[in-house]
Amino acid sequence: MKTAILYVRVSTDEQADKGYSQRGQEETLRRYCALNSINIENTIYEDHSAKSFERPQWKKILNQLRQKRSIINLILFTKWDRFSRNAGDAYQMINVLRKLGAEPQAIEQPLDLTVPENKMMLAFYLAAPEVENDRRALNVFHGMRRAKKEGRWMASAPFGYKNRISEDNRKYIAIHPVHGPLIKDVFKELATGRFNTEQVWKMAKGDGLTCSKQAFWMAIRNPVYCGKIFIPPFKDEPGHFVTGQHEPLISEQ
Repeated sequence: MKTAILYVRVSTDEQADKGYSQRGQEETLRRYCALNSINIENTIYEDHSAKSFERPQWKKILNQLRQKRSIINLILFTKWDRFSRNAGDAYQMINVLRKLGAEPQAIEQPLDLTVPENKMMLAFYLAAPEVENDRRALNVFHGMRRAKKEGRWMASAPFGYKNRISEDNRKYIAIHPVHGPLIKDVFKELATGRFNTEQVWKMAKGDGLTCSKQAFWMAIRNPVYCGKIFIPPFKDEPGHFVTGQHEPLISEQ
């Protein structure tokens, strides 16, 4: 009878994903072992990214294999992206495991790694999640950029505004009833030239301003307060300003 270590990995940013829960992975692995008469040595839980094998629990597996050489035959996980997301690292680690007498195997994506052609399939399994993540990130980027071009502020509201959601579930910013007038007074005071920026910041702090000096310097250069939103340059498109849909606190002048 073969003996396996069950490897369950869920990184911090995957905790909310349905298919990656620790309990779901472990139940699937235990069911597989029961059906295939595989003895379970123990279960290792990992909460680190699979970008490299510098993971605390993975190192424990390697130490355990060195101590129990020839007793443990398999390292089982649900999918190959639980094992690694880097093809080069994966091939090297497979060789390390084989020298220790253990075979890694994804039960939902089984591959006979003694067949050379299956290395191409392994590369696909490892790359597919990364491609999916990159595509999702790119879609989010273009969605945010499109919203900016429409004049919508999509990030956290700058001091003086507050984030709101309209009846049709669209995000926008509205003037904060307390902080808005405070920021407006800041710009009026700066425009007089009677005090330098740091003095104005200290006066505003006395009136209830809560941001740091660095954040204050960034705020007074933010065109959002005069109703403008900056669209950063991207590929062949130069950076430019658009008129925001929000109510400005000050005039451009």
